[in-house]
Amino acid sequence: MARWQPDARERLRQAALELFAEQGFAATTVPAITARAGLTTRTFFRHFADKREVLFAGEAELPAYAERLIAEAPAGIGPAALVLDGLRAVARAQFEGRKEEIRQWRAIVATDAGLRERGLQKRAALAAAIGDGFRARGLDATRAALLAETAVTLMYVSVAAWLEAGDDRKLDAIVESTFATLRATLDT
Repeated sequence: MARWQPDARERLRQAALELFAEQGFAATTVPAITARAGLTTRTFFRHFADKREVLFAGEAELPAYAERLIAEAPAGIGPAALVLDGLRAVARAQFEGRKEEIRQWRAIVATDAGLRERGLQKRAALAAAIGDGFRARGLDATRAALLAETAVTLMYVSVAAWLEAGDDRKLDAIVESTFATLRATLDT
């Protein structure tokens, strides 16, 4: 195996995803991943702590991005508009163009209780970051928590609808539709 081959991290990630899809997460070993990628296990552990990290690498990026969106929003924007604008921005920046990858990720995570738990931790970290962002804008803890949990739920419901949709709608359009449905539901 050649040392210093380019894109080792991406090759390892791609090999892992293929193997997870083919034989399941639990049955896939790090040596199998590295063999598929044409790299060594040492190289794998230089990039990932374990095989779960292939699925959750960069999980701190989305909460940090969401918190930054809230901090950088104009002072006069109301919380509901901030949630909607933020969700649309996240949809465009983090999800568009990755529909099949996200669909594959969700299918893999659904097969393993430990991965599902890790997914819930990821979701909780996102809600905490959004709540922190709203508290930093001066909202009380209860309002900040309600907005954060609502924003995360809206995103997760929108992503599920986007992945299940048989059309070419963009995720940000589905976010808008889901947000409108929530508003209509609360007004009835």
